[in-house]
Amino acid sequence: MKGKNLILNGALSAIILFVAAVCFYPVTNGVSNVQDNVFEHGDRESKHVSLMFNVYWGTDVVYDILGVLDKYGAKCTFFVGGCWADDNAVCLKEIAKQGHEIGNHGYFHKDMDRLDYSSNEEEIRINHELVRKTLGIEMSLFAPPSGAYSDNTVKAACDLGYQTILWSKDTVDWRDKDEEIIYQRAISAKGGDFVLMHPMQETYAALDRILKYYGEQGLTCVTVSENLKTQIT
Repeated sequence: MKGKNLILNGALSAIILFVAAVCFYPVTNGVSNVQDNVFEHGDRESKHVSLMFNVYWGTDVVYDILGVLDKYGAKCTFFVGGCWADDNAVCLKEIAKQGHEIGNHGYFHKDMDRLDYSSNEEEIRINHELVRKTLGIEMSLFAPPSGAYSDNTVKAACDLGYQTILWSKDTVDWRDKDEEIIYQRAISAKGGDFVLMHPMQETYAALDRILKYYGEQGLTCVTVSENLKTQIT
């Protein structure tokens, strides 16, 4: 009888541990592998490229960039930082008004890979709520600052209804500040590429030539969501 009780107690303990794990482990909306919710490019068989502008500064340059994009009929995705969006609602509205996609870039440009699940969720959620209040839209793409993320980041993003977006081409414009280097890196893009940029003066200076080159190569500049359509089932 004693042995039987030990077996029953052991089974009960195992059940309790299992229930606790289910209750307290973050839900991931059915994503069994977090990497399944991380995207670095779109459809490689397409003629689409996507310019990604990560915005925490450079408001005046954003307006200049919008003018060049409009000239070529190009649509892009602007991943905005919450603290920037909070101070630049007029510019944020103008980006959306011109038909560009708004993505989430966190609120304070933190190293998301160093944060626990709760802190990751907070960074994404607060920015989401701010943009929703300002524009009346529900963002669905999240670009982690500096491309730094962990499983907790992707799980938190997924639970909030987001895909996590990285890039396949990086102009590194924020570091090099060189118009010609930015141009050469951007025009190396092929179908499906996500090209990372920032509102730098040198990027603006190179943008007209970049978009002209894409047109000559038969490439169309579309939003990240448009580029992703055949990637997400």
